[in-house]
Amino acid sequence: MNYELLADLLYPEVTETPAELEQTYPPRSLPEGAKVTRFAPSPTGFVHFGGLFPTTIGERLAHQSGGVFYLRIEDTDAKREVAGAAEGLIRTLAAYGIRFDEGAVLGEDGTVCDRGAYGPYRQSLRGPIYRVYAKQLVKEGKAYPVFTTREELEALNAADKKAELLARDWEQTQDSRREEQQRQRQFTIEDVKAHLQAGDPFVLRLLADGDPERKIPFTDLVKGKMEIPENDEDFVLLKSDGIPTYHFAHAVDDHLMGTTHVIRGEEWLPSLAKHLMLFRYLGFRPPKYLHIAQLMRLDDSGNKKKLSKRDMGANLDDYSRMGYAPACVCEYIMTLLNSNYEEWHMQNPDQPYTAFPFNIKKMSASGCLFDFHKLNDVSKNVISRMSAEEVYTQALAWAERYDPDLGRLLSADPAYAKAILSIGRGGKKPRKDFATWRDVKPYLSFFYDELFTVEDAYDAAFPRSDIRRALEDFLGSYDPADDTTVWFDKIKAVADRLGYASDMKAYKANPEAFPGSVADVSMFLRVAVTGRLNSPDMYAVMRILGPERVRSRIRRMIDSL
Repeated sequence: MNYELLADLLYPEVTETPAELEQTYPPRSLPEGAKVTRFAPSPTGFVHFGGLFPTTIGERLAHQSGGVFYLRIEDTDAKREVAGAAEGLIRTLAAYGIRFDEGAVLGEDGTVCDRGAYGPYRQSLRGPIYRVYAKQLVKEGKAYPVFTTREELEALNAADKKAELLARDWEQTQDSRREEQQRQRQFTIEDVKAHLQAGDPFVLRLLADGDPERKIPFTDLVKGKMEIPENDEDFVLLKSDGIPTYHFAHAVDDHLMGTTHVIRGEEWLPSLAKHLMLFRYLGFRPPKYLHIAQLMRLDDSGNKKKLSKRDMGANLDDYSRMGYAPACVCEYIMTLLNSNYEEWHMQNPDQPYTAFPFNIKKMSASGCLFDFHKLNDVSKNVISRMSAEEVYTQALAWAERYDPDLGRLLSADPAYAKAILSIGRGGKKPRKDFATWRDVKPYLSFFYDELFTVEDAYDAAFPRSDIRRALEDFLGSYDPADDTTVWFDKIKAVADRLGYASDMKAYKANPEAFPGSVADVSMFLRVAVTGRLNSPDMYAVMRILGPERVRSRIRRMIDSL
């Protein structure tokens, strides 16, 4: 077989050589040890929560090492592509602090464009590049065409089958596949010329030299050492429309773009032998691979299941709607990715998650379990460390989009709102009142007359007359100018005049000697002023509410008794 003639027949328009392409995409000039990673999604819908895993790993590995992290859009499957998905993906990842150094970005008009010297970063625009390497493989006798006649193509289309499914792998056994493969390998130059003259389409297949009885030693950076069977399948490189398969495109792109580490799901492990063969055939050094386990969840029966697209929390856009701050979600991701993250964070409570030295060796090979309860715990901790200004800004932004009524209240008097949000903030043990911005409204509702309701009634164990006397007595001595010590001394005096214990030690030593304690008097005031049995520090609450609101609410409670 004259392979050079075959290559010219199949791709007469291709005149550029791989060597010339290599000059267009020279090796990157980076510090020793710098990693080049990428996120390479298909624009087929929303961003899955699991997508933050490889994205975060890639971003951390690149930026911790002084390398490059880029975004490549794998948009070669036009039938599955969703309009606007690429733009939405870029916006969503940006909201979660994912910074790409180069690749597909949003232009001023809001559409996807390229930034960087190794583009195009959309595979649909890289067709001529793939054909250069396809022609070279044909020249070297490592790839061959499989033609489909017009009649066969029409029959396949009528049956709603893709033309590239010529191998009929969906129902063939391995033996029949190999027999069909051997048949497809048998052709002459004359056969090719006849098909081309007839205008018959063809797919380009790799001519596999592997034997599945032989094993390839391989080290995955997450899974560790393994052995995989060699590939003996003549898989498709270019489909009948000239579009590359993922196998071919990612090998060419990762080489030319200088990718050093590929992070992807473990569902790609069965294809690894094909990819290693491709890199060998093309003369490329393969990148290092990290195959990460699927993200799991517990079902209603307590069994582990894959977090599917239909599950709550699978769509990253859900988190914005639910009110989770991106920083909280990102920190939760770190707890799942590295087993020592929480220990590090306890030692470095004021450091952002980006300061954590991410380590591949600390990743779990068996996968992670998604848990909303854990996410909420992490989120409360993260928000508790934010300043009142940060909480106000982010809560307002969320409310203006998802709860306009709350947004209007917050924006009407920013100083008042920030004073509320500053209660208990700072110090070694800050308050942890909410996990999401959705929790802000019920937390601060009693500060606004429009939202105020008495949610908790007084304790029925106490006579109404005692509650009334305590509230009236407090009103008689209430002075908003009092400092916290004087303020509480007056509450203790109310307790004494009521016959309640003002000394909690005495009360605990002999509770039967008193009808109640100063804590109960404080509870009467708390319910009257906030409508709740539990609330932030009452002295701080009263100062923010102001004397008019405090007196009005206490009188309203007295009248109700």
